[in-house]
Amino acid sequence: MKSRKITEKAVIITAAIGGVLILIMLIANTYWAYEQSTASTNQAVSAVSAFYLESMADRRAKTITNLINNNFDYMEKAVSVIDDEQIESQEDLRAAIGRMKNLLSLSRFALVDEEDIVYTQYTTYTGRSRHPFLANKTLDGRMISTVFRYGSSKDLCLAIPIDIKIMGKQFKACFVQIDINDIVGLLAFDDQESTHFALYSENGGNISETELGQFIGTKNIFDATNGNVSEEEWNSFRDDFANGKKGTLTFTINDVVDTICYEPVPDTGWELVVMIRESVIQDQFQEISKKSLADNRRQIIFILVVASLFSTLLFYMMRRIANDKLKEEKENSKAFKSMANTDSLTGVRNKHAYMETEAQLNSWIREGAVDKLALIVCDINGLKYVNDTQGHAAGDKLIKDACSLICNVFSHGSVYRTGGDEFVVLLSGKGYDTKDETIADFNRRVEENIKTNEPVVSIGYTTLQPNDEQVHDLFERADHMMYDRKKELKNMGAKTRES
Repeated sequence: MKSRKITEKAVIITAAIGGVLILIMLIANTYWAYEQSTASTNQAVSAVSAFYLESMADRRAKTITNLINNNFDYMEKAVSVIDDEQIESQEDLRAAIGRMKNLLSLSRFALVDEEDIVYTQYTTYTGRSRHPFLANKTLDGRMISTVFRYGSSKDLCLAIPIDIKIMGKQFKACFVQIDINDIVGLLAFDDQESTHFALYSENGGNISETELGQFIGTKNIFDATNGNVSEEEWNSFRDDFANGKKGTLTFTINDVVDTICYEPVPDTGWELVVMIRESVIQDQFQEISKKSLADNRRQIIFILVVASLFSTLLFYMMRRIANDKLKEEKENSKAFKSMANTDSLTGVRNKHAYMETEAQLNSWIREGAVDKLALIVCDINGLKYVNDTQGHAAGDKLIKDACSLICNVFSHGSVYRTGGDEFVVLLSGKGYDTKDETIADFNRRVEENIKTNEPVVSIGYTTLQPNDEQVHDLFERADHMMYDRKKELKNMGAKTRES
């Protein structure tokens, strides 16, 4: 082929250009190494304060804020759903509260009527003496407070005003209480205890009961730092807590220098405090120095690699035609295999791909190499009815819309179309770990779709059990559960094969 012929002239030109490029790279890398050394010095100055302190404190304060905002949003959604239900007795109300708790993962969710009677999932009681926010006759907006349950246990109480009528009674508020220990779990570090954190009230009291380093521990932070910094710094530190400001403080206790960063948690009256041990600061400077040295070594290796690659390029040019042909054949083979395993209507994996995966999983199950595996059987409700009454084009659209719903919700799973209206989802890893929340979200969306005439999909699910010998064992259990779900959705008004 004349168009692919590599001439001697082309090789010489390539060699000349390569030599010039290597020379340019040597000069550029020398200049780059100098700039990198300067940048490393500047990085060392700002590394501790920028990364360890401000970033950690700010992110964890935002974590609490996001948790609070999410719970407020969930409460408003729960109240809206309960207001729409036909509730005629306290048993109905408790059941509705329980469903909302489970569905939205709310902690200690309750409603309060105009007589300050508190309604929870399990009981009813007078709440004026137990909940400080009820001291106000009316609740003007969102309210956040810290409450004591018993002993030293503390809760974060979130309350909002509502205006709904249930069982002939006017309800004025709802609230949730979040265990402080649950919040602490969200903020925990994983760095061999080199970094510590704690939540404090405006007066310096430790709310989270987490130890802030070896010397402060769980003590009042003002008492622990008093006398270990100048009076001016200490007074400024207390003023920042009282006024919800952020800042840093360096102090010395028993000849050990520690640095803390404090960040206010909006609307709670809390300050999140993060402490970095002195050894971590030293390690950061050492790590940056080592990185700079490693960068220089990498530059030398890089030049050697480039020279080797250039030599390899000359050889590659003589072998290019054969390699291009081989590559083209491999790509064609891969494309054909992908087409064989892809459902043409939905674009997800087809039954052939599922059978290959099933065979591989069966082998791993026999070898005991599978630990976490969940299987979900999906069946589209009313596909035959749509095909018969609206035509197969409408039926194809229903299949594609249902597939999009399955793929969007089970985004961490492998989706297969195994029949006309049947899909299978396999979950492992992250998809397995979040399966309960994902399945609950899917069923909630499906039940909402009944009202809006959008795709309704019945699902059954199960997980790998010790006595399972093959994937089909999981499929049978999930398939039975799916048919039970189909009957349940039919009773809710979902389409069936006939109507």
